[in-house]
Amino acid sequence: MILVVLAFIFWIAAWGLNGYLANGPFAKQRWVSIAVPAIFGVTILVCWELIVRGAGVPAVILPPPTQIASTLVANLDVVWGDFVQTFVKGALSGYLIGCGAGFLLAILVDRYQFLREGLLPVGNFMAALPIVGTAPILVMWFGFDWQSKAAVVVIMVFFPMLVNTVAGLRDTTAMQRDLMRTYGAGYFQTLFKLRLPAAMPFIFNGLKITTTLALIGAIVAEFFGSPTRGMGFRISTSVGQLALDMVWAEIVAAAIAGSLFYGAVTFLEQRVTFWHPSQRAKQ
Repeated sequence: MILVVLAFIFWIAAWGLNGYLANGPFAKQRWVSIAVPAIFGVTILVCWELIVRGAGVPAVILPPPTQIASTLVANLDVVWGDFVQTFVKGALSGYLIGCGAGFLLAILVDRYQFLREGLLPVGNFMAALPIVGTAPILVMWFGFDWQSKAAVVVIMVFFPMLVNTVAGLRDTTAMQRDLMRTYGAGYFQTLFKLRLPAAMPFIFNGLKITTTLALIGAIVAEFFGSPTRGMGFRISTSVGQLALDMVWAEIVAAAIAGSLFYGAVTFLEQRVTFWHPSQRAKQ
């Protein structure tokens, strides 16, 4: 019980510190934008540790963070092999194929009216299909290795990328397009010099949304059949063995990979769309 009380005290102290940093004299400092979420994350981990140990929660229900970290370190080679199988082979390959295909098809959809009217409703229908229904079918079609996981990821990321890119390509105003025509610019000149640059915030919005979808799709697809490695496979088998610390270790590895992937796309967005008002406001 003492540890639970300490967790409550620590939470109140961290809350006060974060409130002071976010609203105090240092609020506009760049380091504060890093310190506030870092303190919040550490607070959650410390309170989790203290409450679980203080309340005597069994590890089979919820292991403490220190046990999860020790399991992750002790099984680092296993987790790394699962990461390569799930993220590098399945999620990343499907992400590149799906987003690339969605981007290219969006240009065709924007170019031809009948494609826009006929394909986008189909795309919305396909995007609504549940992954638990499509994943077993794709595993049967493409086999139990990473190819079937990549196929699931392609379906999950393709239509969000398509819709966002089409919306971005149509974001320019009539005055801007008329000005390009006044200069004698053809379709492709207008596309590359006006419409694609204007669509970049929408395109990167689609890329960021699909980073999380790609990893989730690859992991869920492994529940329906995979070789004896992969994050989804490890989570499924560890749950059956009641090894919840290993399950959480895989979850932590997936969360770190997903966060780094999202951060890499965000970093690329800042470099490509530095001219956009949304990026200038952050500088």
